[in-house]
Amino acid sequence: MPHAAFAVLVALLAVSTGAAAQSVVTGSVFDDANGNGRRDHDERGIAGVKVSNGRELAVTDARGHYMLPMRAETTLFVIKPPQYATATGANGLPLFWHHLFPDGSPALRFGGIAATAPQASYDFALRPIAPRKGDLKLLVFGDPQPKSRVDVGYYERDIVDPLVARHDARLGVSLGDIVNDDLSLYPAMNRVTAKLGVPWLHVAGNHDLDFDAKRDEDALLGFRNVYGPDTYAWEEPQASFIVMDDVVFMPGGKPSYVGGLRDDQLAFLEAYLATLPKVRRIVISAHIPFFDPVPGVETFRRADRERLFAMLKDRPNVLLLSAHTHNQRHYFHDASTGWHGARPLHEYNVGATCGAFWSGVKDAQGVPDTTMSDGTPNGYAWATFRADGSYSLRYQVARGATDEAIGVHAPKVLRRGAYPAFGVFANVYMGDADSRVEYRIDDGAWKPMKRVEQPDPRLVAENVADDLAATLRGYDRSPEADPSTHLWRGALPTDLPAGEHRIEVRAFDRWQGEQRARSTYRLEDATEQER
Repeated sequence: MPHAAFAVLVALLAVSTGAAAQSVVTGSVFDDANGNGRRDHDERGIAGVKVSNGRELAVTDARGHYMLPMRAETTLFVIKPPQYATATGANGLPLFWHHLFPDGSPALRFGGIAATAPQASYDFALRPIAPRKGDLKLLVFGDPQPKSRVDVGYYERDIVDPLVARHDARLGVSLGDIVNDDLSLYPAMNRVTAKLGVPWLHVAGNHDLDFDAKRDEDALLGFRNVYGPDTYAWEEPQASFIVMDDVVFMPGGKPSYVGGLRDDQLAFLEAYLATLPKVRRIVISAHIPFFDPVPGVETFRRADRERLFAMLKDRPNVLLLSAHTHNQRHYFHDASTGWHGARPLHEYNVGATCGAFWSGVKDAQGVPDTTMSDGTPNGYAWATFRADGSYSLRYQVARGATDEAIGVHAPKVLRRGAYPAFGVFANVYMGDADSRVEYRIDDGAWKPMKRVEQPDPRLVAENVADDLAATLRGYDRSPEADPSTHLWRGALPTDLPAGEHRIEVRAFDRWQGEQRARSTYRLEDATEQER
């Protein structure tokens, strides 16, 4: 029996055999020909569409009907098929879900979820879209994380406005920490993000929690009230996108959360994967990285990761997207993290759109510098997915040039003839341990640079400037520089003629090809009398 048919059979058997002990929900998925959001008598049902309650999964029959177990305090959702679009709500968000909260949720600071009246039919409106040839471009935002409406303004001016009417993305995703604990900022953030004009998926982060919740099950009620399910899937022709809440809230604990997954999420994922061909491109978006950024400190529960990886082991086309660290890094999972696939599993830990929490000295446009602690400027990523299952990634510095991929730091002046102990540093924002990075002086020969794990000197200079300033240089100072995983060093020669010399750095990006950046330094003569 094919995997997809087996998964559907399991779901339907669970409903039919347990009907005496539990209620069910039924509904339909239909072609909303007139766009009014409700199924009229002449609107046809759509067969073969997947619907889930967050644990079980059903597929609509020839009339577009489905049936699932009724699970109170869950969210029912449709998995948008590749050839269809969902409706869009007044807040700019896709409409693809219904809450099932007959008694409402616990009362929380940000309101929770109100009681929902039972419906005779839980229907989902879709509309067909013309087939789109070519690649799918996805905008990826890590941690927008505004603390206030002022920060929402920075997000709008620094990230969104430069993209409005100037991008060709067809989908977007924010990888958690949509706000910084103040969930009342969601409407303002949605207004801004909606200006981009594409369906937008939202991942829950640890700063999207209801911290007055008494248990993990209630910790995302404020988030879910606005964004719907915390774990779901969305299909495009080139890929299946799976959003997963991987923040486990531990009220009263220290820390108060850890990375991990729930049993219901893993059950949903298992049922959903069974409907997909093994070669299908799968993109899993979460907030907390699946790897542990600090070796030996378990920030993601290993047992949960191993269960997830076991489900994915035989699938050759999986990409993981995460955020949370406010750094940027490529991680390739292997047996040391429980991955036993044929090839290493790529996780892209995306730099934050808010950078270092909207901190640092403001520029001429009034936007904070907000460079991250690894020296990566704030920004966002482009992910491109092709019909053959391949993908490419590119990082875009906020308001930067398209080809701004390397930050170069070098001393302004050195003594000619001095021992060549001083270096030029290249922060290759999308670099990893296998990256090839080279430099040359003037039009000389290219020489390899050495990868070093140390703080970016440019950010160290900002730290020193903050320390030495007699007054505040910004509302919040820049973060303390941490060792970067994508920094390279080359020694600057001092045996050249006096005067200015050109520094050129090139890095070979696995997706974008050769990337270059430039700087200069000057050599000056000094006499013994000047010692």
